[in-house]
Amino acid sequence: MTKIVWLLKKSDHLTTEEFQDWWLHSHAPHARKAPGLKRYVINFARQVDDLAGRPTTPCDWDGVAEQWFDDDEALNAAYSRPVSSDIRADTMAHVSRLERIIVREIDIEPIPDS
Repeated sequence: MTKIVWLLKKSDHLTTEEFQDWWLHSHAPHARKAPGLKRYVINFARQVDDLAGRPTTPCDWDGVAEQWFDDDEALNAAYSRPVSSDIRADTMAHVSRLERIIVREIDIEPIPDS
């Protein structure tokens, strides 16, 4: 399994609500049609983090997406198709920063209650 984690920072011209609306209702319907895509998850940053363990500096990212493909070849096929450049252009019109990490996911089983 090949997994991509995308980190997105919204463009300054968008409110948080506009950015989230674009991602959910405009971008996601196109992104989820990528051939070979097995799973697609969007995570929006909470506006307020007042929970224990938070860093001393604010988070730079407005959201994180996760995409799973069977293997590297499936990912390459999905991102090499012609429509990918249109989706990329639309993304770059809505974000000020975009990073990705190709990760190896290791599922840790929950610790049972004592």
